[in-house]
Amino acid sequence: MANPPPESTITRGTYRHGDLRRALLDAGVALARAGGPAAVVLREATRRAGVVPNAAYRHFPSHQALLQAVRAVALGRLAAAMEAELAAVPPDGDAMAQARAGLRAVGTAYMRFALAEPGLFRTGFAASSTPLEAGLRGAGPGGLDPFEILASALDALVAAGGLPAERRPGAEFLAWSAVHGLAMLIIDGPLHAWPPAQAEAIGQRLLDMVDKGL
Repeated sequence: MANPPPESTITRGTYRHGDLRRALLDAGVALARAGGPAAVVLREATRRAGVVPNAAYRHFPSHQALLQAVRAVALGRLAAAMEAELAAVPPDGDAMAQARAGLRAVGTAYMRFALAEPGLFRTGFAASSTPLEAGLRGAGPGGLDPFEILASALDALVAAGGLPAERRPGAEFLAWSAVHGLAMLIIDGPLHAWPPAQAEAIGQRLLDMVDKGL
């Protein structure tokens, strides 16, 4: 009886070019959704993809490489949610009303994504020894990452006269930290037992505060 082919040969025959990387990334994203960044383990991703660990190293040479790629996916999905919420803003009202509605849409999408996808949200903002590499910044369909979408909404508010130009520098950090802080209190902190309606209501009040405070 002939000896079976080595596992590396089975791997090459099973996945066409590029398919294995996608399978590993999909597995990593599923792990993140279920358990956050700590659950993104390269060995488990290879097990779910049905290959031996060594088969993954050409695509993801380390756990950090896989985590970086999963982080980019998470941020890209957040950016897409923000873009969708912006697209749903009715095209009526004056420029200032539109700009304020746009900024609120960005914050609303951020909060809703955190509550709907806490595992991906945690992973997208997981602490890392290195920043996301070029090409892994997590852009949405419009080509902007979540931070750039927020910055664009603030720029529109300045252009419409709703935010003095001298108060624009650094405004994205203030708005971001406020909304992100509440999201973390709800998904990982003492507010985690709040029902969704209460979380939504307090989130909208926070956005009022951000708008008025800027």
